[in-house]
Amino acid sequence: MLHDLFEILSFQSGYNTNVVLLGSGLLGTAGGVVGVFSLLRKRALISDAISHATLPGITLGFLVALALTGTGKSLPFLMIGSTLSGILGVLLVQWIKDNTRLPEDSAIGTVLSSFFGLGVVLMSYIQNLKSGSQAGLESYLLGSTASMLQSEAEMIAFSALAITILAILFMKEFGLVCFDPEYAASRGWAVSKIDLLMMALLLAVVVIGLKTVGLILIIALVIIPPVAARFWTDRLGLMVSISAFTGGLSCYLGAALSALTPDLPSGATIVLTATSIFTLSLLFAPKRGIVAVALRQLSFRLKITRRRALLSLDKGPASLTLLPSLLLRREGVINSSGELTSQGKKVVSLMAHDQALWNQYLSDYPEEAFAQNKWSLVMITDVLSFDLIKELENSISGQNLSAGQNLVSGPLKDIS
Repeated sequence: MLHDLFEILSFQSGYNTNVVLLGSGLLGTAGGVVGVFSLLRKRALISDAISHATLPGITLGFLVALALTGTGKSLPFLMIGSTLSGILGVLLVQWIKDNTRLPEDSAIGTVLSSFFGLGVVLMSYIQNLKSGSQAGLESYLLGSTASMLQSEAEMIAFSALAITILAILFMKEFGLVCFDPEYAASRGWAVSKIDLLMMALLLAVVVIGLKTVGLILIIALVIIPPVAARFWTDRLGLMVSISAFTGGLSCYLGAALSALTPDLPSGATIVLTATSIFTLSLLFAPKRGIVAVALRQLSFRLKITRRRALLSLDKGPASLTLLPSLLLRREGVINSSGELTSQGKKVVSLMAHDQALWNQYLSDYPEEAFAQNKWSLVMITDVLSFDLIKELENSISGQNLSAGQNLVSGPLKDIS
């Protein structure tokens, strides 16, 4: 089985399989690119409404193709029908949101359930026709690459490539509208038209992905890749690249596994592959991954524990708990008996002086100190400038000198 999978992945299983893999990969790439802007515009769930709204269009397209050509399995008719039905669904969502008191999520739920219910009724009607039993429309629910024709795969590949190119060409406009639509409008940009173009590209991805992923799972193709990419970067360009790679790889591997096991639904396989990549990003992304966050929190707690232990030792012998005792003993600050070593005395003195400087900084510059997110967490020499540290040291010296004079002047006044 591994040998067969390797042949499929290395494009050695025939022209038709290769075209299906290439078309699926390009579809995933397009979904990843378009999905980034849908996610940033906070319209990810609209793709769910679009996908479910296409079901009546698919069934009506089948009926029209059946009446005109004698066979309903004509991808152009099905795509045209799903496109028109999807557009109608989007317009209804927008109309309900603008003309009623219902929020957008309620409008999406209403349109989604109504259109999907109508589509199920029409599918039942088609299955009862004499020619309907051979319709195979169920493949548009969960996706099926095994039954995909070469012409269908080529159409999907070219359409996905065109969508990707258009999205990249308008990436600057899409990015600005996603992050600051008011500023884009003040610059004279037609925000509504840009939004309409984004929605059109999203609809196009949904329509061409029906055969590969299916209308129930197509939403995952435009949500999971950008969400996974968001764990890795804060930059828009890099996020688009990572999302495109994630979507393309998910569809490529999922289609290969589906080709290896024809009974396995391609849509579910692709989504599970994308979910696996998302899980890896969730766990191991260097900035936002669970492991990285846990390590940063552990490092933070260790720094706080070490600093508190050193400051407590500066005030005299202290009874340390197990963790700070192990940390300081490992550094050579204390010996096995818990007593300060010669090196430890220097470290404790240095830490006490550093804390005194931080306290003086808080006293002299309270606003700057409160805005400093590293206050008293690291050595002050790593944060503040040399001149400012020198000023703080002079303030501490002046306070100590003034305190010493007060101690001396008091008894002298009594003697005189």
